[in-house]
Amino acid sequence: MSRPALPAYPLTIYFDASCAICSAEMGSLKARDAAGRLQLVDCSPAAFSSGPAPRSALMAAIHVSDAEGRVFVGVPAIRICRTAVGLSSGGFLLDLPLVAPLADRAYALLARNRYRIPRWLAARLAGRVAPSCDDGNCRL
Repeated sequence: MSRPALPAYPLTIYFDASCAICSAEMGSLKARDAAGRLQLVDCSPAAFSSGPAPRSALMAAIHVSDAEGRVFVGVPAIRICRTAVGLSSGGFLLDLPLVAPLADRAYALLARNRYRIPRWLAARLAGRVAPSCDDGNCRL
């Protein structure tokens, strides 16, 4: 299986900030973004009209565009965002022939039902970043 091209940074992430799990995940990623590779764009306002796809598509699945204009949607978008901040993308596992379609289906199911997830559970699922740091001193 061939590897997709590496994204060109920065990545512009179009996400639904009205969704608890989406907001928690983006907050977690942004907190880890020491290199400044991620730019977050909330596409949830009804008047939102920019981006790489119509608002309805942006609200149905996460979209990421890289600096060269390539667009990634759903699981591939999540993978490149995680990789951009130094987290495991699950690449090997998600590349397995039987797993990739299951991951896409699981993402679609989660995306359709995302408003049913309470904020406290969304924060847990997104793996909140460990303690906040001020002036380089972290509170444990």
